[in-house]
Amino acid sequence: MKRLFSILAITCLMAIGTVNVNATTFASTTATVTTITQDDADASGEDLSFHQELKKRFIEGGPGFMGIVLLCLILGLAIAIERIIFLNLSTTNSKKLTQNVEDALASGGIEAAKEVCRNTKGPVASIFYQGLDRADEDIDAAEKAVVAYGGVQMGQLEKNVSWISLFIALAPMLGFMGTVIGMIQAFDKIEAAGDMQPSLVAGGIKVALLTTVFGLIVAIILQIFYNYIIAKIDSIVNDMEDASITLMDLLVRHKK
Repeated sequence: MKRLFSILAITCLMAIGTVNVNATTFASTTATVTTITQDDADASGEDLSFHQELKKRFIEGGPGFMGIVLLCLILGLAIAIERIIFLNLSTTNSKKLTQNVEDALASGGIEAAKEVCRNTKGPVASIFYQGLDRADEDIDAAEKAVVAYGGVQMGQLEKNVSWISLFIALAPMLGFMGTVIGMIQAFDKIEAAGDMQPSLVAGGIKVALLTTVFGLIVAIILQIFYNYIIAKIDSIVNDMEDASITLMDLLVRHKK
């Protein structure tokens, strides 16, 4: 958890610094980007690369809402990467673990099986250990311990996942808000000019819509990571449930 907070703190500082830099240099950069890109296009006769086009559009969208949307992407990716690493480390070969526990029960009893679980990482091994730790009492006590600790392990697997879903919902909403505010500013310019100039309207609408585009892009990227994480959690939970049933069968056979 401390590593997660460190990652989030670093990414927040980087994103805030980026937003501040963009805010201070936006006026000069916007004026020069068009000239530089036009000169490059005229000189080379080729289209802008994807990276250059993305940077140009980001600057045109404005540092305010675009920076906030970027912050949602950075925080969401930080949490998603942390969860993916944690879930991959939590994945256990349950069949191999079950076989090792069964062999240990046959050769050395409960203590030998507990030692196998202590030397194995992952929630399945932790659940096995809790069940084996209550095996000396009765099967019902072991089953209750497995069920209770399984709920604890599920909470650990799903930790911070709700934040990713929050950023998925927040990014397009911020994009829509930036679009609405940009449209209002465009109409304010029309009202101040007293004339319906197509270039004035088109430019304002284009800048306003860029925030929506970037908000949707962020939501799509985070949604892919979110679905992968949910699928991984479901796979581990199913593995935990199957392993718990197998453990109860092993304990019943060991008691006889």
